[in-house]
Amino acid sequence: MTDSGLRRVVLDTNVVVSALLFRQGEASQIRRFWQERLVQPLVSAQTTMELVRVLAYPKFRLSQEDREDLLSEYLPYARVVKPEERLSQIQRVPRCRDPFHDMFLELAQAGEAVDLVTGDRDLLELNDPALRRMCFLIITPAQALKAWGH
Repeated sequence: MTDSGLRRVVLDTNVVVSALLFRQGEASQIRRFWQERLVQPLVSAQTTMELVRVLAYPKFRLSQEDREDLLSEYLPYARVVKPEERLSQIQRVPRCRDPFHDMFLELAQAGEAVDLVTGDRDLLELNDPALRRMCFLIITPAQALKAWGH
């Protein structure tokens, strides 16, 4: 789906997993936003591989078929972005204290996202106006729902 009229957002892995696994609360409401095509999640090869890896954690006790079903409830709504094709733009993104999270910052910048939705403190800390060099906000799921009109 490449409808450019949709609000482009990056959802970190924990937000997506919560939205896929839990049918109540903020996560389920975020899921409704992508399913009703009110927002368009952005994904990259790297963030998709991370999602596949996390869904395979033993603690979730998901079969291969369960994991595939969950991915089919998310990926068809997402737009694929290749951050590596926009390196000059990505270089303006501040680096996260945990370098593992940089892939979400790079995706948000390259995909021209409006919001990066996360509960991760290391990422949220980068929303400090003094550090602000990004064209997107880093917000919590609760802030996302408020901003998206819930």
